[in-house]
Amino acid sequence: MSRRLLTIAGTLLFLVCGAAAQAPSPEAMSAARKLVGTLKIADQYRALLPQLLLKLRPVVSQDRPEIERDYDAVTAPGAEIYAPLVASLTDQIAALYAQTFTVDELHQIDTFYAGPAGRKFLEKSDALAQASAQISQDVGQKAADELKQRLIEALRQKGHKL
Repeated sequence: MSRRLLTIAGTLLFLVCGAAAQAPSPEAMSAARKLVGTLKIADQYRALLPQLLLKLRPVVSQDRPEIERDYDAVTAPGAEIYAPLVASLTDQIAALYAQTFTVDELHQIDTFYAGPAGRKFLEKSDALAQASAQISQDVGQKAADELKQRLIEALRQKGHKL
């Protein structure tokens, strides 16, 4: 999955672990669950399952063909295995949102993401994040090259041989 999604997941899990113990109101949880649904967070994590199972296959099967066949059969209903984890994750993210935003703010955010501009933003966000990261890397490299050259020139003016 995208770096953006993994970054968001890591940040959210960090925030959930450090979140205040006070439970959000039922109204806030309801609004937060609606937002989590609008953001399709569960769908994003469900999409990770095939990749996870594929990465686990050689580790679990130890490259033994007889185990690989059974592994494939056992993991075929993978969504059932992953469902409780997705439910827990979405509940925790909803709780985080409910603790972070007011009910009114949750409704406003949901309204935005449910609308055309919000849906387009969600569709394009992975590509935008990747392009932004590339731009940052390119500009950072150019800045480092220019800074290096300026520092060398300044040190040469002070009489250093570089």
